[in-house]
Amino acid sequence: MKQVIFYTRTQCGLCEDAKITLKLLQDEMGFSIEEQDIDKSDDLTERFGLMIPVVELDGEILQYGQIDYFTLSKRLHEKTR
Repeated sequence: MKQVIFYTRTQCGLCEDAKITLKLLQDEMGFSIEEQDIDKSDDLTERFGLMIPVVELDGEILQYGQIDYFTLSKRLHEKTR
């Protein structure tokens, strides 16, 4: 099973929206989600700062910022075939 890494932070409206989108796609496609709060790591905060939320699969950022269901779905289908 593929594992999506979801970089987020607390009190982030875009992150909450992205989480809902990821859960919908998870139900359809059957991947696991590892959520990481960037505020708990200086390295992650430096790496992603203003980009969050970030969706990553196999070391590749699939989408960041405002997560769009259709774009993310297409990217996930390409990567999970």
